[in-house]
Amino acid sequence: MSSEDADSRIGRRFRLRELHILFAVAQFGSMAKAAAHLAITQPAVSQAVSALEAEVRVPLLERSPHGVTLTIYGEALLKRGLEAFDALKQGLRDIEYLADPESGEIRIGCAESLAAGLLPSIIDRFSSRHSQIVFHIVEAYTAELDFRQLRERSIDLVLGRLSKPTGDVDDISVEFLFDDPLFVVAGKNSPWARRSHIDLAELTNERWIMAPSNNIVRSLFFEAFRVRGLDPPQVKIVSNSMHVRMHLLATGRFLTVLASSLLRHNADRWSFKVLPINLGVQQLPVGIATLRGRVLSPAVQLFIEDAKLVAQSISTCVGIARGEGQRRKPPTNIR
Repeated sequence: MSSEDADSRIGRRFRLRELHILFAVAQFGSMAKAAAHLAITQPAVSQAVSALEAEVRVPLLERSPHGVTLTIYGEALLKRGLEAFDALKQGLRDIEYLADPESGEIRIGCAESLAAGLLPSIIDRFSSRHSQIVFHIVEAYTAELDFRQLRERSIDLVLGRLSKPTGDVDDISVEFLFDDPLFVVAGKNSPWARRSHIDLAELTNERWIMAPSNNIVRSLFFEAFRVRGLDPPQVKIVSNSMHVRMHLLATGRFLTVLASSLLRHNADRWSFKVLPINLGVQQLPVGIATLRGRVLSPAVQLFIEDAKLVAQSISTCVGIARGEGQRRKPPTNIR
């Protein structure tokens, strides 16, 4: 088929409504459920899908007593169709911004440890100058390099921690922000908070609060014990919830490991004390991931620029405290 023929068929015959209906059928795996979701009749759903199949001249759905699934042709059309719908939505967002630079939405996926300190700091700076922008924040589980939300275009960016390359993320673009060192932390009323020198071996039998086993901070923390020839301590509280960890840490009966960016915004508020222990582990780079090739709205681009400025101030403070003059080259994947 020539490019001219394809343009003619798309311009005259393809309808966004029919694609929208196909997306609903794929999502719910049933024409009846798609019809109920869209508040239209099931025959209308069937007719729309049939019209698309007639236009592309291949089957888009496989029908069975258990429902419907996309064929390889349907999957190809769905992928490109999602890109087309996303481009149109981004176009509408651009128009809104041009009509009113203070309007728009930003959708962010963020690890909870960064949502408890760094992200609010960036939003606070940004919203002081763009008060009408609406933020949608969702928790992003990036431990397995799962960028599903980005690929589905349900969020604009992911704010997360970086790790060494472990997978194929050619469609993901990552911008490094800063290195985030790790510290052993206790509540200020903990007996350990009064010590001026502590050896890591002394903490083996303490009550530790840590994230689940797939967390990069926990992995680096355990590695610090192994390097010393010590058995990693038994974790007493396992939770991703920063609220749970903060409340228990403040009692003085538990210890944990926290990144500098989180301590920067929470140490005084929760009465935490950094213990005098050199873990001897690498710092955790922090970065922003976006979908490569996706055109970001002006509001999202401005947000990323503000994130860089906040990160620069954090990086400068950490560098001065450690006497460092230069940051190392960052890796490229988010953790």
